[in-house]
Amino acid sequence: MFTRSQLEIKTLNELGDLCRKYGIKPTGNPGYKISYITSLMTFPELAIKQITEARGLKRPSWNKFEAIGECLDEMGTPTDEQSALIKMTMEGRRMAYPSGFDQEMLLSIYKAKLHLEQAIDMLNL
Repeated sequence: MFTRSQLEIKTLNELGDLCRKYGIKPTGNPGYKISYITSLMTFPELAIKQITEARGLKRPSWNKFEAIGECLDEMGTPTDEQSALIKMTMEGRRMAYPSGFDQEMLLSIYKAKLHLEQAIDMLNL
C-alpha cells in the first residue's frame, strides 16, 4: 500500500500522523522513522494473514451462515397488501393507534429482512 520511498521522504511527525490515522503502532522505538515505516509497510499483509488464520474479524462459520438463510426463509415474503402498506409507510403515512404500532413493526421486519439479504450477499463475495 505504501512504498518505502513514499514513506522515507516524510518527516517523523508525518509518519506519526499516518500511523495515528490508521491506528497503527510503530514497531520499536517511536523516536526513529524506521519504526513507523516498518509498521506502515507491513500492516496490510499482516491484516490479510490474520484473516487466513481466523484471527480478529472473520467470516461466520457455514452453520451460522446457514442460520441467517433459515431466518430469511422463516420471515417469508410480503403479500401484495403488506408491500403496499410498506410503501405507504415509507412515504410517511401512518395508521391510527393501535394499528400504527403494527404498521411500524411490519416496516421494521421488512428492513431487517433487507439487511439480512444484504449481509448474505456481502458474505458471498
